[in-house]
Amino acid sequence: MNEISPKAEISPKAKIGNNCKIFPFVYIEDDVEIGDNCIIFPFVSICNGSRIGNNNKIHQGSVIAALPQDFNFRGAKSYVKIGDNNVIRENVVINRGTQRDGCTVIGNSNFLLEGTHISHDTVVGDHCVFGYGVKIAGDCEIHNGVIFSSSAIQNANTRVGRLALVQAGCTFSKDIPPFVVAGGKPIEYGGPNNTMITEAGIDVKVQKHIANAYRLLFHGKTSTFDVINQIKEQVPDSPEIRTIIEFLEGTKRGIMCK
Repeated sequence: MNEISPKAEISPKAKIGNNCKIFPFVYIEDDVEIGDNCIIFPFVSICNGSRIGNNNKIHQGSVIAALPQDFNFRGAKSYVKIGDNNVIRENVVINRGTQRDGCTVIGNSNFLLEGTHISHDTVVGDHCVFGYGVKIAGDCEIHNGVIFSSSAIQNANTRVGRLALVQAGCTFSKDIPPFVVAGGKPIEYGGPNNTMITEAGIDVKVQKHIANAYRLLFHGKTSTFDVINQIKEQVPDSPEIRTIIEFLEGTKRGIMCK
């Protein structure tokens, strides 16, 4: 049974799941779907195109499926899809996609701290953390287990690989590969993210192989293309090394510090 304040403004066309709690002064538009066991705190706006899963908590002042802040937006019907078990803290803004049927995606079990902004058509994986005031531009990719410290800025059309740590206050316009620490102004490679790699249960031998792969990438003087071949030839194979190779092969904006 839902607990919905009579002071909330909810369209009768919106679809609300079971056992949800919706506080006063929440605003929910027509084309909205919310799953079970969600808590929506006061002064949250959930706009057309929102597709929200189960067990999510959305705190005061957040806006879900806000119109894209993109000059290419012409009013097309688009979406924000949010998975399960996410915590969205105060004053978070998540924009919907720009083009027709475009979609901004937030996966499962993510934590978005106060003031985070996720722009149009960005795709976020699972188990990510966004610190205070993190700003993610449009058309970005953020893979599983990424941590952003406070006030980091990710510019458009860039990617951050699995289990990377982006330190506070840095800005980047190229891809950050998996399993690394990145920070500073200008952004620099700070070594493998050993804490998260260990917590993920990655074997110590594989951790050394990851370090060797990035030694070739960041301390060598060859192109990324040549580094990929060197990693294939010199570093023992594992799922993690294949993840690094696939990420490097897929870059369009280039790799940070290269």
